[in-house]
Amino acid sequence: MYGYGRGIATISTRHDAMLEVWYPEPSLEGLGAELPPLKAFDDDFRHVRFEAVETTIDLDAPPNGAADAYLRLHLLSSRLVQPHGLNVDGIFGQLTTVAWTDRGSVHPDDLADVRMACRLSGTPLTVHAVDKFPRMTDFVSPPGIRVADAGRVRLGAHLAEGTVVMHEGLVNFNAGTLGPCMVEGRITAGSVVDADTDIGAGSSIMGTLSGGGANVSRIGRRCLLGANSGTGISLGDDCAVEAGLYITRGTLVTLPDGAVVKAIELSGKPGILFRRHSVKGNVEAVAWKSNSFTGLNADLHA
Repeated sequence: MYGYGRGIATISTRHDAMLEVWYPEPSLEGLGAELPPLKAFDDDFRHVRFEAVETTIDLDAPPNGAADAYLRLHLLSSRLVQPHGLNVDGIFGQLTTVAWTDRGSVHPDDLADVRMACRLSGTPLTVHAVDKFPRMTDFVSPPGIRVADAGRVRLGAHLAEGTVVMHEGLVNFNAGTLGPCMVEGRITAGSVVDADTDIGAGSSIMGTLSGGGANVSRIGRRCLLGANSGTGISLGDDCAVEAGLYITRGTLVTLPDGAVVKAIELSGKPGILFRRHSVKGNVEAVAWKSNSFTGLNADLHA
């Protein structure tokens, strides 16, 4: 499968580096409509120039250059491709570290000069981040979502309609939701969360940037990660992890019949509540009653 995009690239004139590319209408069906005419000009204030680009990529091949990488991130955030639906191997090496400011993207080595110019013009510069990935909402704003703190959702995040990301929630690239979800915790790179699930405050899903990147954590439908909990295994539908409990692949878990297994053996199985025995301290896996979690607040996800 191929991806296509016509975009506007921002290029550092001092360092001849492509800082970023914005694709207004990325597609899987060809380049589509032409962009409005772009007059080639330099922004001497930021030491950048702008160029129109046309990009075609093979989704199964690894990224090849910044324009290719940015199109992949746009396809994910535009919901044209789901997490793990394209190859992002080596994407970090294709992206330039950028100072993301209220005046636009700036090469980090030029930041001192731009900051001085802004001060002298009477408008101090605000730097939102110095990172390889920008905020998703500066490039793509998919309909039907709410994001309380835009700095905590990277371009390349996949947010399904009805998803709410609260102030402490975080969604990394090549990760996200497949239906309405409440996100108050961290959905790390490569992690996928299915519909009607609540990622509780301070909770975390171990993704593909942790532990060598080989294991993908998938969270099923109608699941609940309690506050400050976490999981390094996948959860099937209708599962929960109690507040404060972190489950890793090697966590020893006691089953209802008294058998003890590693948590990885329960990965992806439905209807389980993981909890810590309040007296003995061991981690248990017990059946989770269907009425234990009444679901998302419909008014928040409409």
